[in-house]
Amino acid sequence: MALGMGMAMGPYYRLRWFAAQGLPRFALRAAARRGDTLSRLTTDPSALEDPYPLIESLRAQGRMVRSSLAWVTTDHELCRTILRDNRFGTRAAEGFDIPRPLVRIARRAALPPNPMEPPSMLVIDPPEHSRMRRPVASAFTPRAIARLQDRVESITEELLDGLPAGRETDLVTGFAAQVPIAIISRMLGFPEEARDQFLDWGDRMTPLLDIGLSWPVWRDAIVAIGEMDRYADEHLARLRREPGEDILSSLVAAGELGDRELKATASLLMGAGFETTVNLIGNGIVQLLSHPDQLARLRAEPDLWPNAVEEVLRLDAPVQSTARVVVAEGAEIGGVRLRRGATVVVSLAGANRDPNVFPEPDRFDVGRANAKEHLTFSTGIHACVGASLARMEATHALRALFERFPDLRLSGAPERRPLFTLHGYSRLPVALGRRAEQSSVV
Repeated sequence: MALGMGMAMGPYYRLRWFAAQGLPRFALRAAARRGDTLSRLTTDPSALEDPYPLIESLRAQGRMVRSSLAWVTTDHELCRTILRDNRFGTRAAEGFDIPRPLVRIARRAALPPNPMEPPSMLVIDPPEHSRMRRPVASAFTPRAIARLQDRVESITEELLDGLPAGRETDLVTGFAAQVPIAIISRMLGFPEEARDQFLDWGDRMTPLLDIGLSWPVWRDAIVAIGEMDRYADEHLARLRREPGEDILSSLVAAGELGDRELKATASLLMGAGFETTVNLIGNGIVQLLSHPDQLARLRAEPDLWPNAVEEVLRLDAPVQSTARVVVAEGAEIGGVRLRRGATVVVSLAGANRDPNVFPEPDRFDVGRANAKEHLTFSTGIHACVGASLARMEATHALRALFERFPDLRLSGAPERRPLFTLHGYSRLPVALGRRAEQSSVV
């Protein structure tokens, strides 16, 4: 049954929250009080604001670190190996060793299709993953992305035209979120008037990528999933009557995916299509405003803009971590033998600052020669299918913004989203200053 705003959740939903989030929440907070570094990283408000000191503390403990609840690595080589190794699989983050009767009861609270549960590509392995990903990947080929460039440029210019020159504004809601939501909505055939609703659903659903959520946050996310599910039912029915030239119309016409798979794919692409990019653009704005020497270099050497985006992805990763589960008996990695079923947290942000790969890893350098070796978009079979699109959107958006508003500056403290997995800003107050002529980006 789809959930709605007015629907009171019954006891099975509370049991499901307790099994998937409540028990882990208690365990994480207890472990954090005992000084467990990984638990502190996921629960401490100061770490959610600035996770890098604790990430370096983990690095100092070794290449593979046993926390109280999982293994974790910040080592670039090990992270890359785990992400590409079929001895490690994915699964929905149920958390810990929950008593089986509790799990069976909790599963009676069935949830609509969503990005965080099967059949979402995010949490399934081959052969199901291969079958789901293959038809979607065709929409993100280099040729397909190149065809979107004119659209990205025109949307960016329209948004810049609408920003209030000489005044203060929030660049998250007014700019960073609007570029990717416009593009992914068009790719999925969603009408323009639905964008604000999708931004709201995305903001409410993304906490589900974390673990240890409070009941109110989890409940609101589940309600948002239900609202999006009902919308997706109507949208798919509309596409069957009046197909367009979008990804979902193609998937519907192909008939390879069932309705639940189609909706899981749509919600994943919708969320991934703008959540990563809005954080990337916001993080990039703050990094450039905080490093005026690097911004000056970009103005003198505009060909460096694509590399600057790679450096933002490396230094302040919009996706900080992922997890894998050992699916082979006695898998050995980094000199550690892991039991089947063990969870390994792969710190993408830690790998991106590995001093063995990136000299002076805490320094922001738009000319860094190997910036693109970051793991922010993952690697292997679960590498982000829309990575090229995100790069293109961010490169154009950042360059055009700073060309159109050369006096742009922060007018207040940026506010981070209180999330562990996704790392970005909920609010970015700036004074725009004067408006220059239309940007020279081509």
